[in-house]
Amino acid sequence: MKDVREEYHAEGLVESSLHDDPVEQARRWVDEAIDAGLPLPNAMTLATVSADGQPSSRVVLLKGIDAGGFTFFTHYDSRKGEEIAANPRVSFTMFWQPFDRQMIVIGEAHKVDDEESESYFVSRPYASQISAAISPQSQPASREWLEEEVKRLEQAFPSAPVPRPQSWGGYRIIPAEIQFWHGRPSRLHDRFRYTRQADGRWVRERLAP
Repeated sequence: MKDVREEYHAEGLVESSLHDDPVEQARRWVDEAIDAGLPLPNAMTLATVSADGQPSSRVVLLKGIDAGGFTFFTHYDSRKGEEIAANPRVSFTMFWQPFDRQMIVIGEAHKVDDEESESYFVSRPYASQISAAISPQSQPASREWLEEEVKRLEQAFPSAPVPRPQSWGGYRIIPAEIQFWHGRPSRLHDRFRYTRQADGRWVRERLAP
C-alpha cells in the first residue's frame, strides 16, 4: 500500500468562493455531487463514541440539510443509536473523489420528532419499509430468520405503508464545526474551518493541509 499514490489535479478552493454560512456551503457541495451523478453522493462516514470512550464508525446516508443541521435515519436501538444516547457528540465525513473534495462535520446528534420520522418512513420504497421494520439492527441474526421475518411481514402488510417501528427514526446533527477540504497538487491542499461561536456566528479560518 505504501506505493499506492494518486495526484490531485483540481484547481483548489479559494476563500472568496465560500459562502459565509457553512451549512449553505455544505448544501452546495452535496447538490453538486448529486447533479454530477456521482455514486452515493450523500454517503457519509458517521463516527460515534460509546459511554466508555470506544469510537466506532459506519457509512450512512445523509437525507436532509436545513438551517438546523444534517439529518439521517436509522434504528434507535442500533449500536450507533445506543452510543448517541450515551454521548450525543458525533462527527461525520463526506468524500467526493472525482471532485477532490472532503467535508467534515462535528457536532451533536438529537432525535427528530415523530412526525418527521413518520413522513420520511412512508416515503421509502415498500421493501425498505419491510426491512427496517423487521431488522434488529446490530444484533446477531441469521439470513434464514431475516428472510422468514420479511415473508411474515409481507403477508401481514402486502402493500405500503408498513407500520413504522418506534425504534426507527431520524437524527439531526447540529454542527459546531464544519471543515471543507479540497485537494491540490503536491499535497498542498486547501482547507477551511468554520467554528460556531456562542452567539451563533460562524468564524472561518484557513488551516494548513
